[in-house]
Amino acid sequence: MGLTGIPAAAAKPSPRPHHADLLATTAHRHVNSSGTVHAFGPGEEEEGESEIQEGADQYAEARYAPGVVAPGAYSAAWAQMQSLRRTGGRWTDETALPYNSDDPRYRDLNSNSSGGAGLVSGRVTGLAADDAGYVYAGAANGGVFRSRTGGGAWEPISDKLPSVATGDLRLDGRGRLWYATGEANTSSTAFIGSGVYLLADPRKGEFQPGSRVGGAELESTIIRVLRFNGDRVWAATNRGVWSHSTTDLSSPWTLEFAPNPGYLPGGPLATDPNAPYKNIANDIAFDPKDPSKVILAVGWRSGDTYNGFYTKQGGTWQRTTLAGDIASDPANVGAVTWVASADGSKYYAIEQSPAVMASNPDSGLLGVYVSDSGSPSGPWKQIADYKKLAASGSALTGAGYMPGIQSWYNQFLQVDPADPKHVYLGLEEVFETADAGATWTVPGPYWNFGFDCWSIDPKKQTGDCHQTTHPDQHSVAIGKHNGTSYVIVGNDGGTYRRPVRGKADPSGHATDWTPLNDGTMDVLQYYSVGVGLDRYNKNVGVAVSGGLQDNGQSIKRPGDHVMGSNFGGDGGDTIVDPTNGCNIAEEYVYLAMYVTNNCAVNDGSWTTDPSKATSREVAPPDADEGLARFIAPFTYDAKNSKTWVAGGQHVWVQHKGWNIQSGDDWTNVFDLGAGHVATAVAASGGMVYVGWCGPCNNQGFTRGIAVGKTDGTGWRQLTLPVEGQLPNRYISGFEVDPANAGHVFVAINGFSRRWTEGPGAGVGHLFESRDAGATWTDISANLPDVPADSVKMIWGGGLVLGTDLGVFYRAPGKSDWTVLGTNLPTTATMQVKTGPFGTKLYAATHGRGIWSYELAQLLHR
Repeated sequence: MGLTGIPAAAAKPSPRPHHADLLATTAHRHVNSSGTVHAFGPGEEEEGESEIQEGADQYAEARYAPGVVAPGAYSAAWAQMQSLRRTGGRWTDETALPYNSDDPRYRDLNSNSSGGAGLVSGRVTGLAADDAGYVYAGAANGGVFRSRTGGGAWEPISDKLPSVATGDLRLDGRGRLWYATGEANTSSTAFIGSGVYLLADPRKGEFQPGSRVGGAELESTIIRVLRFNGDRVWAATNRGVWSHSTTDLSSPWTLEFAPNPGYLPGGPLATDPNAPYKNIANDIAFDPKDPSKVILAVGWRSGDTYNGFYTKQGGTWQRTTLAGDIASDPANVGAVTWVASADGSKYYAIEQSPAVMASNPDSGLLGVYVSDSGSPSGPWKQIADYKKLAASGSALTGAGYMPGIQSWYNQFLQVDPADPKHVYLGLEEVFETADAGATWTVPGPYWNFGFDCWSIDPKKQTGDCHQTTHPDQHSVAIGKHNGTSYVIVGNDGGTYRRPVRGKADPSGHATDWTPLNDGTMDVLQYYSVGVGLDRYNKNVGVAVSGGLQDNGQSIKRPGDHVMGSNFGGDGGDTIVDPTNGCNIAEEYVYLAMYVTNNCAVNDGSWTTDPSKATSREVAPPDADEGLARFIAPFTYDAKNSKTWVAGGQHVWVQHKGWNIQSGDDWTNVFDLGAGHVATAVAASGGMVYVGWCGPCNNQGFTRGIAVGKTDGTGWRQLTLPVEGQLPNRYISGFEVDPANAGHVFVAINGFSRRWTEGPGAGVGHLFESRDAGATWTDISANLPDVPADSVKMIWGGGLVLGTDLGVFYRAPGKSDWTVLGTNLPTTATMQVKTGPFGTKLYAATHGRGIWSYELAQLLHR
């Protein structure tokens, strides 16, 4: 997620400003929670957030509100899953092919085509590389992949683990690969991990559950970085700094330092709503001349009294002041990244500042620094601030932002092993210095929009708009392949490579990036999927669409060898006409909806005139007024695709189907109430069910269900008990029996009360009502205790449930659940839908692409 398409700092949805000339029309909003345990950080409120941070809160609160989740919840659910039977049949990866964000077929005002990112995939948060051409890439919620050719032709090597959320990936001096699970980017899609795993021979082997280092000490944590010091490995986590022997792998992890230990699990303040923010560690530095001297960078990115740098003095950890320009006070020490040069002559640092982020609408970056003594103690000299970086060729300046606007989310540093003055810096863009920070260039600008070379008409665009990287940088490594040194970067669009000493144009923009997203590492992060028959293609089949985190809307049509991106920005919910796969309605965020009637294929007009675009905005009024969830729900009536229902604070209905022309075509049929926003909608035969929450975080979390008809009659709120039939947790999905609109199923997110401290957490994840919601029955049976996301009834009365661990199936007339299929990777399934004729099931996973399952396989199990 990020500034791609509509900027992450947009205050509310505006006409989709994908191109830089429109980007400056939006305003910046500030930060919020860690995205791991509950919704809001200490002293923060929902108002004033940036998009990516609000998305973080909302994704988290769906899984954790109304309380704090105890450690081990995901691992316990995974163990439950392993004990279940599996049906026969195999899943097919529908999106295991290249995805071209610059596909010229879809170059239009409402896409990001020609931005320069090229082939993309999902967010890559860990990278490691050796001198023999092996590269290891860890995806946000997709696990670890190996390449033997310097990147590309990837193969998964961590699919047997209970967690595939990547925090960090490191090769040690013996060539072993260390995998820290639990993504620490506090994004809207971050997942907690199950610890650290070791692969002794990464060129050949695969990670196994039994290869976990230590015990359960780091379960349910997020790990920002691993650092090696002598015969110990150190981990900076959201529960303090830990260390472990690199030789005795079975012994427990040692807690080195937690600034507020009372807030740790088992402590007297463990259930305090602020507990997740009280022990955050960001990085660890060792003095190369005296490795016994260790400095910890600790603190919550939005500020707390414990933020700062710590060293061990007299046997205890105490806050310290580093020498020189770098700030050491709690107000300015936020997210910090350190890196030492290979020869020990220099140390470099990035420092994000809570105070700057709270007061400066342009950037949260305090500065980039160098210690010429080679010691992390300093003295530190500032070598860049956001203004200096902006003046070096940044593409953000023309968009109304400055480098470091998301420095709490985007950070990496890498020193060239052959030259201590040659450094790569990752923020939203990729920066480079060859003289230890005296001057900077931008080899990886945010995009090409705004540059003089850019034109929507490819005949008018000059050759100076080069391939760049996708925005939002997270990881970096330097390796060699066939004797040539290269740098590889990981970001919200996957991985990109160039020579360490690469070529650039006079503006400092690289001319030699190669995207490594060839489709073999399908770690695309989908929120949704929609499928329909493709009527306009010579190849008979279906068109498959889906909304993605920071990668717009993808579309794969029959015969395609490369997917295209026909809408830009983030992609939220999606509906597709089952009889015409080129009738597509997609959401950016906050219910900002767009419709196309031709798959958004450019007609050759090459215009930026909105009236001639291949799609049109049709957002209900709640989108303009900021009254909808980040990923807001909408659907069509299962028995009448011309009737659509969308949910914000209000329930909106329109009856023009794919011929809808504007937001004026919607009718407000019900007000859910001030502060209430829809989380799920379903409609069948004119009957509508709407789930809502408000407040949606664990500070007084409430939920409800409203029912009524699409003609505006009969609307009412159901009476839902706080305890008993239906848990007081997030309502994530409905399914209405096509034979009886009063027969409905509801999927409940979050964890049962065994793991959740909040009031009314209850038990169960799937409930059934046969009286339109008057009473409910828990039909979870033997399901793992894991957040449930989407439910679908298939032919014969069978049920399919998508969860944060995978997809489960209950056969008609049965009560127990089985795992559906044999080869779907362990990751979150956000949405399950059937395709035309109901013969195939589609699963939108948030980390491993879109998969399909032929339902006829169930007949042969």
